[in-house]
Amino acid sequence: MASTVIQYVLRRLGEIGVKDVFGVPGDYAFAVNDAICNDPDIKWIGCSNELNAAYAAEGYARIKGAGALCTTYGVGELSAINGVAGAYAEHLPVFHLVGAPNVTIQESRALMHHTLGNGDYDLFRRMSEPVVCAHAVMTPQNVAYETERLIAEAFYHLRPVYMAFPADLAAAPIAGEARPIAPPQSDPDALAHVTEVIVEVLARARSACVLPGVLIARAGLQPALHALIDASGLPFATMFMDKSVLDETHPSYVGMYDGALMQPEVRAFVEDADAVLAIGTLMTDFNTGAFTSRLDPAKTISIGHHRVRAGDKTFFNIEFGDLLKSLTARLSRRDWPKIAPKTLGRAEGSGEDRIDAKALYPRLAGFLRENDILIAETGTASMGLGFARMPSGANFYNQTLWGSIGWATPAAFGAAVAAPRRRVVLLTGDGAHQFTVQEISQFARQGLKPIIFVINNSGYLIERLLCREPEIAYNEIAPWRYSLLPRAFGCDDWFSARVATCGELDSALAAAGRAETGVYIEIVTDAYAASALATRMHEEFRKLYR
Repeated sequence: MASTVIQYVLRRLGEIGVKDVFGVPGDYAFAVNDAICNDPDIKWIGCSNELNAAYAAEGYARIKGAGALCTTYGVGELSAINGVAGAYAEHLPVFHLVGAPNVTIQESRALMHHTLGNGDYDLFRRMSEPVVCAHAVMTPQNVAYETERLIAEAFYHLRPVYMAFPADLAAAPIAGEARPIAPPQSDPDALAHVTEVIVEVLARARSACVLPGVLIARAGLQPALHALIDASGLPFATMFMDKSVLDETHPSYVGMYDGALMQPEVRAFVEDADAVLAIGTLMTDFNTGAFTSRLDPAKTISIGHHRVRAGDKTFFNIEFGDLLKSLTARLSRRDWPKIAPKTLGRAEGSGEDRIDAKALYPRLAGFLRENDILIAETGTASMGLGFARMPSGANFYNQTLWGSIGWATPAAFGAAVAAPRRRVVLLTGDGAHQFTVQEISQFARQGLKPIIFVINNSGYLIERLLCREPEIAYNEIAPWRYSLLPRAFGCDDWFSARVATCGELDSALAAAGRAETGVYIEIVTDAYAASALATRMHEEFRKLYR
């Protein structure tokens, strides 16, 4: 039984599936750091800096449903705040444990290190408020209640929470225990009414399409939505942020819907349907093809985490899981109209041909296996595989909404910690990789064996596509020798290669597929080797920026 403030919190985190805490130590956080390292059921995962720790916790949460990071007061928590903000935007429960100065110091307003020298010890907590859904300063008297409240808040909102631990209270004995807060239940009458509304809409419809969204994955409801698809026979398409939320080898999958940008046959199928069920989707710029989607509100039913909108009416107090279960029980299977999804096509180029987008992305798509975890960096790297059909059980992750460059490398590390028995494939660009490259050392440190592809296109391609002057100085970066980095970062036994031709890429991919170690492949392309989606997306964004 937990006996101290921090031990109580760690026990409860372990019970909800968080078995690893990412972080960087600091003197105000030593009591928390010590407790994590000495806990038999929780593992401390040290990172190169606090921002990387936040990204790693976010990547971990995508796999496990929740994550945790630990930083010290002030300098540490502010270094992590961008990553916490990303978890907020991307709807991921992350528990941020912050070691703070002891109560006597705070009450005396002493001018201590890691402060602004103004005696305000609540300042940094207030700075975090916009990027967390709840917060608390943990004490022996409130830790039992506040821990349960913060867990409930994190999973209700699917957002991060902030937990501060004054140094002299973290190891103090707790005063009492608390019961976990039960998850919310739907209002029975509202649930029955909305179920009937949706059943009647589908009964009248000659064609229909489901748009499963990322919130389904965040809530862990993919099995429930799969059951609904199987029971009803409804076809489904996914948008960019929602890619691989449901298995793309499923016979009901019709392809990627990205507004007017790509695949007009999928656009027509979705937008011409008599009924569209948008289940857990977020209508962001990337999801809607730079706002080129044209979903008729009169034919679209938007099913959110806690509410449903049908036509001009919004129904509250209806939970995702309850509604999916209710619809599965009510809907009979029909032979709905469908279309066959397209693939990226065959890879172009061979031998001494240089690597361009048409040579690269179909090859990478063909390299993926069942149950892979693919972490694709924000921007052109992820767009290149946006229309690749993922193998059975494989997951595609990118940070579509927050879009923080450099996210992918530490996020892949977090995902690998969360799922050490699955193959983790990281695809990143040279500019993004330079932000957070230190974290490749942590893979080796933890005995993990990722497959890392770094596209060396000599700068920020996504910015070149967006800005008025592609060759302007701010799109240039330092020319690194990427393939030499694994050894410098302690990944001594990894397979590493630098490839610039199609033949070299084919050989490296074959070797990577056989490798029993970590893999790091630098892929040299032209500065403008962009996929069709990236090109079309940025043509539309240029219109928005005018």
